[in-house]
Amino acid sequence: MRFAPVRGPLEVPSILMTLAAMDNRTKLLLEAPLGRLLLSLTAPNTAAFLVQASVNLTEVWFVSQLGTQSLAAMALVFPLLILTQTMSGGALGGAISSSIARNLGAQKVVQAEKLIWHAIFAALAGASMFLLLFAVGGQAFLAFLGGDGDLISLAMDYCWVLFIGGFVVWLSSALGAVFRGMGLMGYSAGVMVLGAGLQIPLSGGLILGWFGLPALGLAGAALSTILVGSLMAILFLVKLTRAGVPARLRLDRFGYEHALFEQILKVARPASLSPILTVATILGLTALVGQFGTAALAGYGIGTRIEFLMIPIVFSIGTALTTIVGTNVGAGAITRAERAGWWGSGFAAAIAGGTGIVLALLPDLWIPVFTDDSATYEVAKQYIQTVGPAYAFLGIGLVLYFASQGAAAMTWPIIGTILRFIVSVGLAAFWVNQTGGGLKDIFIAGAIGMVSFGLVIAVAVKMGAWRRVLNDKN
Repeated sequence: MRFAPVRGPLEVPSILMTLAAMDNRTKLLLEAPLGRLLLSLTAPNTAAFLVQASVNLTEVWFVSQLGTQSLAAMALVFPLLILTQTMSGGALGGAISSSIARNLGAQKVVQAEKLIWHAIFAALAGASMFLLLFAVGGQAFLAFLGGDGDLISLAMDYCWVLFIGGFVVWLSSALGAVFRGMGLMGYSAGVMVLGAGLQIPLSGGLILGWFGLPALGLAGAALSTILVGSLMAILFLVKLTRAGVPARLRLDRFGYEHALFEQILKVARPASLSPILTVATILGLTALVGQFGTAALAGYGIGTRIEFLMIPIVFSIGTALTTIVGTNVGAGAITRAERAGWWGSGFAAAIAGGTGIVLALLPDLWIPVFTDDSATYEVAKQYIQTVGPAYAFLGIGLVLYFASQGAAAMTWPIIGTILRFIVSVGLAAFWVNQTGGGLKDIFIAGAIGMVSFGLVIAVAVKMGAWRRVLNDKN
């Protein structure tokens, strides 16, 4: 790989940036000690995403009460749910946070306020595109994953609710990203915690018929997501119209400017390849696992859902880094931005790797919560014991992916994601279809893909990928 050489420091000393003209939150992002700053921004996000993870895990338990078939249907829709969440909150959300942070770092407040409207436009476009794509090919897609008969019927009921009401999911993700881009992690996290606190009993009611609510089965989980997303979006919109935020939602900033929309899309376009390829990896592995029957599919679904225990913390570190790196790159402080990336990578490796090892060592403490079927149990156990140790590299790759959004340097994160797909799905398909391999071979291939993903992005950043982008701009 070839990178532009580093020709001396690129930083603009903060004392020369007229910090007095900046809001206090932006000053903090540019000057506070990195370890303490990262922890302070990560803490509220971690709490929020962990609570959100509890929603996903609780919904798995609710659905498990409906039987193995419903669990298998949930495994079918899981990739589509993940794609919706990662595209709205990761690719688009990260691009929004990056744009807001870079403009505030450069003291362009008017630009940042106009970008809020463009974030809303982007959310509407994304939700509309997903609904159209599902309407055209959704049923065939679920059949490709191994669904048939009642499984497809259950999955289709869930997906129609999710995609018809999808705008509020995209909107709440986009507006939450606006707050993170401004460094206001606390409010964004507070809204998420409130939403999760409401969603758990609401999901139980709509899935199982608690509290006199209609028992909608799997579709009830999707309806709960839409209702809570609507509330979150309203709370974000109200806060953005009030004084006290670095950039406000103002009617006099309403309008479309191609250059501003392109500022978001410049990061969102390449970043969108990552969740697409990530979900393609999940889909490919799901299709291969589906060849081994319903119990295998259900066990795999339980195993991948447990990743929600790890991903929320990694995601919280990554979204904090998007803001820190974006603000510092906007101010010209590239070395500080790189140092922040390494701080975050260390945290992610320790947390994700530790989580994977603990879950692999103690499978009897958590898998029986979701199933009492012995075949399903064995698949879930085999998955986490094979893949769990590779979570450290997945954590590093995901954190540096978000940090690279802040630097508007997405080339190597995308290459790493492509490599993960090729290694995971390609190797698994070869072992299963050409050598008669089994489920464990599929899981080993997935673990090797995670390691490749993390290493490629880390090496690229170490060799100056972010500096190359800044040199090209200059």
